[in-house]
Amino acid sequence: MASSAEDALQAPVTASTACAWCGAQVEGVGVVYCCHGCEAAADMVREAGLGRHFERREAPSPRPSGRSAGWEHLPVEQAADGDHVAQLRIDGLRCGSCVWLVERVLQGAPGVREVQVSYASGSCALRFDPTQTDLAQLAHRVEDLGYSPRPADSGVTPDRALLLRLGLAAFVAMNVMMSSVSVYLGWWSGMDPRFTALLQWTNLILATPVALWAAEPFFVAAWAGLRHRVLHMDLPVSVGVAILYGHGVFATFRGEDSYLDSLTMLVALLLGGRLLEQRGRTRAAEAASSLAARAPRSARRVGVEGPEDVAPSALVPGDVLEVALGEEIAADGLVTAGEASVGMALLTGESEPRAVRPGDRVVAGGVLIDGSLRVMVEAAGESTLLSRMATGLRGAQAKPTPPSLPDRIAPAFTAATLGVASATFAIGAATLGVHDTLPRVIAVLVVACPCALALAAPLAHAAGLGAAARRGLLFQGGAGLRRLAEVDLVAFDKTGTLTQGEPVVVEADDATLRLAAAVERQSLHPVARGIVAEAARRGLPIPLAQGVRELPGVGVEGVLDGQVIRVRRGGPGEVIVEGHGRITLRDVIRPDAARTVARLKALGLPVVLLTGDSAEVAARIGAEAGVDEVLAEQDPEAKLAALRRWQAEGRRVLFVGDGVNDGPALSEAHAGVAMGGGAASSVLIADAVVAREGLGPVLAGIFAARAAERAIRGNLMRSLAYNVGAVALAAAGLVNPLVAAVLMPLSSGLVIFGALRVERAVAKEL
Repeated sequence: MASSAEDALQAPVTASTACAWCGAQVEGVGVVYCCHGCEAAADMVREAGLGRHFERREAPSPRPSGRSAGWEHLPVEQAADGDHVAQLRIDGLRCGSCVWLVERVLQGAPGVREVQVSYASGSCALRFDPTQTDLAQLAHRVEDLGYSPRPADSGVTPDRALLLRLGLAAFVAMNVMMSSVSVYLGWWSGMDPRFTALLQWTNLILATPVALWAAEPFFVAAWAGLRHRVLHMDLPVSVGVAILYGHGVFATFRGEDSYLDSLTMLVALLLGGRLLEQRGRTRAAEAASSLAARAPRSARRVGVEGPEDVAPSALVPGDVLEVALGEEIAADGLVTAGEASVGMALLTGESEPRAVRPGDRVVAGGVLIDGSLRVMVEAAGESTLLSRMATGLRGAQAKPTPPSLPDRIAPAFTAATLGVASATFAIGAATLGVHDTLPRVIAVLVVACPCALALAAPLAHAAGLGAAARRGLLFQGGAGLRRLAEVDLVAFDKTGTLTQGEPVVVEADDATLRLAAAVERQSLHPVARGIVAEAARRGLPIPLAQGVRELPGVGVEGVLDGQVIRVRRGGPGEVIVEGHGRITLRDVIRPDAARTVARLKALGLPVVLLTGDSAEVAARIGAEAGVDEVLAEQDPEAKLAALRRWQAEGRRVLFVGDGVNDGPALSEAHAGVAMGGGAASSVLIADAVVAREGLGPVLAGIFAARAAERAIRGNLMRSLAYNVGAVALAAAGLVNPLVAAVLMPLSSGLVIFGALRVERAVAKEL
């Protein structure tokens, strides 16, 4: 007997066999391949000593389709030690063995330092020595195995195979159901046997591709589970489909009822549920690429012969950079000369620019709002805060999804279903004979087929997703909804989340406001926008000042009616119009923030303000919103530390944020919600996105998530009660296969009824 699947490939076969690599049908004896590409791929695996792949794989490997061009032109990051770092996405990964194989093949290439492939997202992180290999060579090795590498930022590839399977199953199910209804009605009104036979044969022809192709994912998953000694819902589904189809063929030849309507409807419903669960799974994989794209693409380094443009990856600590108005800082460093206002949202998440002068530190990605600087580099490339944030997001892509309640119940349900069917067959065969027992076994499998159990979570989650979406919260998928239902602590970012995100004038007389708006109307500074917006709201005429010029780190001045008007920054949240008056601005909380916080606390959820702003401002906002705790001056790494501390205490934290700097916290939290107007990376990495103004959608999402979980539990109780009673009757012979086929949709109807109650529950709470 062969000791491994690879040894089994060496055994003689008939003249018609399968390709030893991709499984395609070919003619030949022994180990045969359908093409040179498959043969080369198998040889590469064996020569690399990775023959275990043939034992571990759960499906045939993909067929190599040739090499693509253009890899040599794709940009890569350069690490401080000279290594190159690249991110790819790999399509075609079919199981854990595919991941294992790709990682081992790449690790065996000369110069490769590190490889990490995620099966959940299809992402591949590479680190290699550019003097020994390049990205094109590594990509071609993956292509030679039959997998399809592509750039990490090339977007999401939809699961077209699943859509095609679902489309076929749904189309066939509708037609077979209509044909079967005609047969059932014909029993009562009388139908010529020729027409009955025609309809039955039509049903068999239509159902064959559903059973053999559309249901293939269930057979593959069931076999994989058996190989790993795991029982899950796909096993009884596969057994039920196989027996129903076999019985359908047998019954069609005998002119009896075939129950193929139950088969096709079962496959269509389960494929629909699987599609619902897969929505948005890969979108989080794009977040790190979005964040990395915010990094500057060039730097102006001061050299011996003057400034020179270089790539940020070429910078080393000690280099001196020149940064002018409107440019981005290319590295973390210390200001050695100049004064400027720098947008530091990547570090603090705050919209208010920070005035910097010699001795202050700045970070890569900061933008000069005014002035110019010289910066001595302290950290560049992968060592910058921005790069560390991107690395953290990439590591979060493979964060496991906790199993749902139906997933945990499935093994016991599966074992019980198969046990009852086996016992029914054994006892019936001994007492009644195989022919009379087979209908009972089919009735047990049909009536207890876990369609309702498998649909309990997808349908309830779909109802919860819809209820939340109608109230302004858009989820990435059911997993995020499930995590939101489990949270027991809520942490809000401040600017743009708990507050409106822009300075708002709270105190100023009309004359002073008019003069300030005349000078500030051409500025893009957030304070200037706030002043102009308030003047417009009051209906004040805003003249156009002449000779307006920025005073870096100080303010702005211009000439109006022959008089010089100087507007300078005062204390925090204060603007002084010299010789005229003062204007006070604040970042105020959202109109519904206090109400939302109060409702969250009423639900038993403590609320924390987690912000990078100063302690004074944070305390004021926290008091106005009514939060339980305020943590101020928290940079992205401090926010992560706070989340990890709470998680170490056993808390399940919901984090709500909007800035680029909030991406790591959104990915680390048990559940993350991003404000819709926030940075692209935070929107992509979050479990859900607020699509309306205000924080009300966050509260609605929690109500929807909890209602969906209650619906799932209710669905499971009703489904299990139904199955216990129906299976007992079927095993006793009181329910024949026809009645079982009629009863089976009733269990799905109970699930649908439970899911419909989610919307009403959310509406009642709000």
